[in-house]
Amino acid sequence: MTQAAIEKENKQIAKQYKELLRISYQTLTDDDKQMIRSAFDVAVDAHKDQRRKSGEAYIFHPIAVAKIVASEIGLDAVSIASALLHDVVEDTEYTLDDIERIFGETVARIVDGLTKIAHLKKDMNISQQAENFRKMLLTLNDDVRVIIIKIADRYHNMLTMDSMPEHKQVKIASETLYIYAPLAHRIGLYNIKTELEDLSLKYTEPDVYNDILSKIEAKKEDQQAYIEDFTDVIKNSLDKEGLNYEIKGRMKSIFSIRRKMKMQNVPFDEIYDKFAIRIIYKSDKQNEKFLAWKIYSIVTDHFTPNPVRLRDWISSPKSTGYEALHITVMGPEGNWVEVQIRSERMHEIAEKGYAAHFKYKHGEQKEQGIEQWLNRLQEALENANTNAVDFVEEFKLNLYSKEIFVFTPQGELKSLPKGATPLDFAFHIHTEVGLHTRGAKVNNKLVPLNTTLNSGDQVEIITSDNAKPNQSWLDYTTTARARAKIKSSLREEKKLVGMEGKEVLRRKLKSQKITLNEDSVNKMVAFFKLKTSLDLFYRVGIGAIDNAQIKEFAATYNNAFISFFKNKIRRKPVQEEIEKEEITSKYDLLVFGKEEEKLNYTLSQCCNPIPGDEVFGFVSVNEGIKVHKKNCPNAISLQSNYAYRIISAKWIDSSQEEFKVEIKLTGIDNLGLVNEITALISDNMHVNMRNLNFSTDGGTFTGHITVLVKNKSIIKRLTDNLKRINGIDKVIRI
Repeated sequence: MTQAAIEKENKQIAKQYKELLRISYQTLTDDDKQMIRSAFDVAVDAHKDQRRKSGEAYIFHPIAVAKIVASEIGLDAVSIASALLHDVVEDTEYTLDDIERIFGETVARIVDGLTKIAHLKKDMNISQQAENFRKMLLTLNDDVRVIIIKIADRYHNMLTMDSMPEHKQVKIASETLYIYAPLAHRIGLYNIKTELEDLSLKYTEPDVYNDILSKIEAKKEDQQAYIEDFTDVIKNSLDKEGLNYEIKGRMKSIFSIRRKMKMQNVPFDEIYDKFAIRIIYKSDKQNEKFLAWKIYSIVTDHFTPNPVRLRDWISSPKSTGYEALHITVMGPEGNWVEVQIRSERMHEIAEKGYAAHFKYKHGEQKEQGIEQWLNRLQEALENANTNAVDFVEEFKLNLYSKEIFVFTPQGELKSLPKGATPLDFAFHIHTEVGLHTRGAKVNNKLVPLNTTLNSGDQVEIITSDNAKPNQSWLDYTTTARARAKIKSSLREEKKLVGMEGKEVLRRKLKSQKITLNEDSVNKMVAFFKLKTSLDLFYRVGIGAIDNAQIKEFAATYNNAFISFFKNKIRRKPVQEEIEKEEITSKYDLLVFGKEEEKLNYTLSQCCNPIPGDEVFGFVSVNEGIKVHKKNCPNAISLQSNYAYRIISAKWIDSSQEEFKVEIKLTGIDNLGLVNEITALISDNMHVNMRNLNFSTDGGTFTGHITVLVKNKSIIKRLTDNLKRINGIDKVIRI
């Protein structure tokens, strides 16, 4: 570079620095300015020899990130300094000790958190990627500002991706949709979330993005004219009330328009609610609510509201702190228009999220909202046992979910994600309440545990010391907290049943002259096509592997020649194919969705899943459901760009599939007989009763019972036990 070019660049750097101080949302003290100046000097020195792919000096990147942090997110001086230094330890000679010595412990902790994230592997294997996200989220323990600065860093990278190769653009854009946009949404950074989504679409579906963008540009004048028509109708009424306000129009994001076009399967011109109108009014804190409803009253005097589209986020703010009144009205020319009514304070919180709370709240109240969120987040993060991909999926679920508000029996208001059930509510109250849930009442009416709750419901949980989670509870819950606690409890239960099963197996093998040791256990695991010894002990414990099957194993185990001969046959490639087919059709079933339905599918060629792999279904346009492994190279792209087409899927061992059986009983009627029958069935391990019907006639009774069982041996044991009950004459399987 020539001397003139260097001088020009230095002037530009100095100009950017001055602008950074000028646009800061928080009021900066002299000490703050001194800290930011020092951070700027260190960053300039550290990055002096570095350039970005575009050719510009690297220092422009940390300054740009600091400007986003200062203005668009509105954080404090510590955050601005940390943003300026965010790549220093990762990319230059400066160490963390240097940062702590110059700037103190807080800045060093934030920079350390950002460096940890930067050190994470960049492999595209989805399970490693998910594990990286989990580690990244764990940096929230250090300071929530770590993740906010990381979002700002990602936002600036997305704004300056044009000079990157296309494959990297798609990778970074997919990753942004997968985790950073939902995180920004949850922290309340709605503007940045929208920008991240739009920029991601620009690289994942450029043609679609450019097409919608050009149509929005063409409609800009029409939109402005429409806002003026709308404003003219209500302006006099608002002025008459002496309100100090402004009315703005906001176009819906390209990403949200694209999502609506997909969901409704309509072209751009048929999306009618493409923009919202905001009425932002000045008010002191005492009159905010009163004035919001006054404006609501004026708007609905002139335009007919849609009664089912009223959203009162003022009486019950979102957990992100968002407050506003949303109404949808029939505007000029017969178009539905969303009207958002906000005070200036509410508007700032909507724009800045977390940071605006610092401006408007004081003392302990100041961080309360973010603290509650971090506590909930911490619970999800602490459950490290779960599969990393499932963890990120569940975590995302909780990030993006809309909220509902329900009441406890005492009238206390609780916030839950949309789609939550009474079981989610139970775990939200306390883990012990959740684990011992026996039933639930919604609005004083007994309901199933998988009932979807609605805002305004009053929920009461009925508990019992004897109640405990079962596998189906996972289908009844949506929140990460509830699912993590249920999975943990089921694992413990499986271990206990497994310990009992191990002793049962020891006795049964002893009678077959086989010692229970590592060799015999490994051979049994292979024989029954299981994965672990715990699976084996558990299945013996619940009776899924019965005496006949153990004898069958013993015969092969004791006859080494037959065993060797079978293994030799199995080694033949043709036989292997037959075996794989047999496993797929007989032993392992693939089921889809919450209802675990058996649907037609094809196995994807890109990752070739086999029975037992962790998988998901993708509903393709022409080829029906295609099944991919969760760590398939294409998984992130599919989950990021076509989330609405993803369907959950899992392999189930067909020996564990439950079958419906109807039993008919006849006998002599006597007091307490029904209790005795139901007690016996309930005590029979893993037998679920679905239906019970008894009728009596002249001292005799006939009963029909429908039960769910896993195999024939369980139903035989059940019928044998029923026959022993005094008064029962016949037990017949229909």
